[in-house]
Amino acid sequence: MESQVRGGTRWKRFAVVMVPSVAATAAIGVALAQGALAASFSVSGQSFKVSADSLVGEDFVQYGSIAEGTDLKGKKNAHPVAVSGFSTATITNMCQSVVTPDVPVFGNISLELRAGQDVDNPVVATNIYLDVAQLEADAVFDDIDIGVAAGDPGNGTKIQPGTEEKVNPFGFAQRARMATLTKVKQTAWATTAGTFKLTGLSLKLHTGPKKECY
Repeated sequence: MESQVRGGTRWKRFAVVMVPSVAATAAIGVALAQGALAASFSVSGQSFKVSADSLVGEDFVQYGSIAEGTDLKGKKNAHPVAVSGFSTATITNMCQSVVTPDVPVFGNISLELRAGQDVDNPVVATNIYLDVAQLEADAVFDDIDIGVAAGDPGNGTKIQPGTEEKVNPFGFAQRARMATLTKVKQTAWATTAGTFKLTGLSLKLHTGPKKECY
C-alpha cells in the first residue's frame, strides 16, 4: 500500500469481512434463510471468525474506525478496526463461528453458521459495512485509489452513516470500483447492512472442544 495503483493489484491480509454479528444470528436465522432482511448487528464483547471461498464487492471503500460494544459482564469496550464497505457484495461458501468459553455445565459452546455453499446461489448483501480486526486473503482491486482522506466528502469514501465521529477526518482511506477476494480468513467485531440474504442457511451449536471455521 505504498503507492497508488490502478487495476489488477493483488494484496494479502486485507481487511474485509462478510457476515453479521453472532449475537443476533440465532434470532434472525430463519428470516434470513427465507429472504432478504435489513440487518444492523454488533458483537457483545466477542469477536468472531469468518471464512469464505470468495467475496466479490462493488464500490469498495476502507478506512480506520472504532468498534464499540459491551461484553458479557456488562463492561463497555472499544476496538480499533478497519471498516470496509460495499454497495453490493456476493459471498460463496461462507462460514461464521464464535466460541463462548467456560459455560456452566456445558463448557465451551461453539456457534457455527454456513451459507452460500452453492456457487449459483451465493450470500448477497447490500450497503454493507464490516468492522475487521484481522484478515488473510488473496485480493484483486479494479480502479483503486490509495491514500485518499477518510473525511473528504468529495472523495467518494462514503463513511458509514452515524459513525462519522469515530473516524479521523484526515486519516488514510482507499476505494476501488470492485474488489475480489478469495481464500478469505478473518476476525471481525461487527457488521451492518441494508439487506443480508443467507441462502442455504445452516446453523449449529456444538459443545465440548472448540469448533471454528479455521
